[in-house]
Amino acid sequence: MAFEGLTGRLQGVLSKLRGKGKLSEDDVNEALREVRLALLEADVNFKVVKDFVAKVKEKAVGQEVMKSFTPGMLVVDIVNKELAELMGGTVSKLEKAAKPPTVVMMVGLQGAGKTTLSAKLAKLLQKQNHHPLLVACDIYRPAAIKQLQILGEQIKAPVFSLGDKADPVDIASQGLQHAKDNNFDYVLIDTAGRLQIDEQMMEELERIRERTNPTEILLVVDAMTGQEAVHVAESFHKQLALTGVALSKLDQDTRGGAALSVKAVTGCPIKFASMGEKLDTLEPFHPDRMASRILGMGDVLSLIEKAQAGIDADKAKEMERKMRRAEFTFEDFLDQLEQIKKLGPMDQLLDMLPGMGKMKGNMKVDDKQMGRVEAIVKSMTLEEKRKPELLNASRRKRIAAGSGNNIAEVNRLIRQFEEMRKVMKQFSGMMGPGGKGRKAQKALGKMGKGGFKFPFG
Repeated sequence: MAFEGLTGRLQGVLSKLRGKGKLSEDDVNEALREVRLALLEADVNFKVVKDFVAKVKEKAVGQEVMKSFTPGMLVVDIVNKELAELMGGTVSKLEKAAKPPTVVMMVGLQGAGKTTLSAKLAKLLQKQNHHPLLVACDIYRPAAIKQLQILGEQIKAPVFSLGDKADPVDIASQGLQHAKDNNFDYVLIDTAGRLQIDEQMMEELERIRERTNPTEILLVVDAMTGQEAVHVAESFHKQLALTGVALSKLDQDTRGGAALSVKAVTGCPIKFASMGEKLDTLEPFHPDRMASRILGMGDVLSLIEKAQAGIDADKAKEMERKMRRAEFTFEDFLDQLEQIKKLGPMDQLLDMLPGMGKMKGNMKVDDKQMGRVEAIVKSMTLEEKRKPELLNASRRKRIAAGSGNNIAEVNRLIRQFEEMRKVMKQFSGMMGPGGKGRKAQKALGKMGKGGFKFPFG
């Protein structure tokens, strides 16, 4: 999980401040010492940490904070805003050429995930109704061109290639001309990487830049390499004048050093972050939302955006109607699971909900558990899904065997499903007479106190 270690440390430090009615300068100093250690352990650049702590302290010991009724909350707010500022402050969008196509040159070291991220960016552009062309300029890494072609097929984006014998500069130039001739509005040039920065590599990149005049030069860096990613960004920026950075594997980076350092050290904004292996997991980088996630304050806006993009609106309306009429079946339940899976890994979704970071350990809800629940429901016949009352002992035994679970787990899921349907039925009359609203609240309270737990938790 992204920033897991840093989030835990910072939440611990700042929760002590939140509860204090008064704050002394010593309280602030002690808290900032802990913040400083947490950031250094997260592999954040030393100078960046020093400047960050100094800025927070300057604002945190001001008169308006010390004399406030909630000084601890104000300090947390200051840390939140300064973290966002450290990562760029506001979202930095992809620039667009005055006359299409917009050329985006993807650069980086070998192994950073450049080819995959190029395909992810193409997929993201497609969602915005653009028509990108991928250009395969990596003639050195074995099967690099083939990899890009396979990824292009998966997302239905064309790939321009002249094979591995042509000059990469000519490939880029002819690819651009092909895009102009065929009305592509974006050209994504997947350049070659090396295991380390060398003169020959940089010279080739400079020649491609001169020939294609890109609007954007994006450096792809592996977020998990921490400080090394920042050093790489510095070198590339010096040679090529980068316009932005794209972080790959941010979902696997438990420390966060690269994300928190690269903008401050290089001045290059982080434009994108890859949050998973699938080709639809590239997200625009929102510094304010990321700061909120790091401090365990959630990221509701991103969750809403994911839901709007991934959930079928007509299906959602139909589901709402069924819930109101207590007609919700296991068939609907399975459909809901499919919709949720489109939004991404469960741990990432929970991270976006305020305060869920601390609760996740108790909930123990993950994608494997969802898979087991799905297996149980898929082992039911169509008639059983639509009429759960048919699920007698012999049917449940068959479902347990078919799904690879034991009978107790099947019974628990069916029992919880029935409880959920009862609550839905009570909610359907919340606005009606007779105090049904109070009954619904009482039922919800029971579920919240442990009456309802996710199976296998």
